[in-house]
Amino acid sequence: MPDLNDLSFFAAVVSNGGFSAASRALGVPKSRISRRVAALEDELGVRLVERSTRRFKVTDVGQDVYRHARAALAEAEAIDDVISRMRAEPQGLVRISCPPGVDRLVAGCLPHFMAAHPKLKLQFLISNRRVDLIEEGVDIAVRVRQQLDTDADLQVKIIERTRSVLVASPELLAARGAPASPSDLALFPTVSLGEGAGVDRWRLMNQAGETIEAAHAPRLTASAFPLLREAVLGGVGVGLLPEYASREFLESGRLVRVLPDWEAPQGILHLVFTSRRGLLPGVRAALDFLAATLRSDSPAWQVESVKLL
Repeated sequence: MPDLNDLSFFAAVVSNGGFSAASRALGVPKSRISRRVAALEDELGVRLVERSTRRFKVTDVGQDVYRHARAALAEAEAIDDVISRMRAEPQGLVRISCPPGVDRLVAGCLPHFMAAHPKLKLQFLISNRRVDLIEEGVDIAVRVRQQLDTDADLQVKIIERTRSVLVASPELLAARGAPASPSDLALFPTVSLGEGAGVDRWRLMNQAGETIEAAHAPRLTASAFPLLREAVLGGVGVGLLPEYASREFLESGRLVRVLPDWEAPQGILHLVFTSRRGLLPGVRAALDFLAATLRSDSPAWQVESVKLL
């Protein structure tokens, strides 16, 4: 395929009526233009122009090449215009993967964000499933992991670290007493996040760094946190809930810490995306929006507290 720069030099020679005029128009030495046009002729295997000290004429095939060269250069300029517009203003479609509940958290702030970027389109994929960003064409994934994703093709933006604590309603503890150790949880009704049935295990850690897996048989399991939160508040069972989502209920006395010396290991709330290089303004704007909205000190948490996975 001919070099686009060589086609550009050739088109300038034809449109300006000669090498000297093209040199003056482009501000490029005549010798360089002559060399590049000669290289184009060698690559194509045809004579594009007849030139001498007194005569300059474009050959018939040169006229055909000139016509196609102008069309190719116009298309290249159109591509540059598209990229320039994309880089100048957030626009286009941004696909975001997030677990159930995150959509409810960002919903209150979303209208203001989209009003600020009228050319931007968002598509939220709500699922606990771990998506493959590259394979599935997802721009950003919201995740909480005890360890960060280490895929070399992915970039990570850490938002903050989170922790979960054991809580129950005062009414449940008044009726059943309080567990004295993690192993006692097997004797208590519990609610748990998940889709499986049977025995579940909570990995807990104390301040000394000791870890234990506490087995329990949940009375209620669900993949949506709001349902579990309401169940714990209603006395259905002990739950392992995010501390930031439980804080206001602990302060009001509607929930009580269970086994306060034990909690789940910290998770890292982060955003995963494919590349920092050439990041489109729409993706950058969505990243900044999610990072600001999902912080626990964001006003969004005053509207809805959710579990992130």
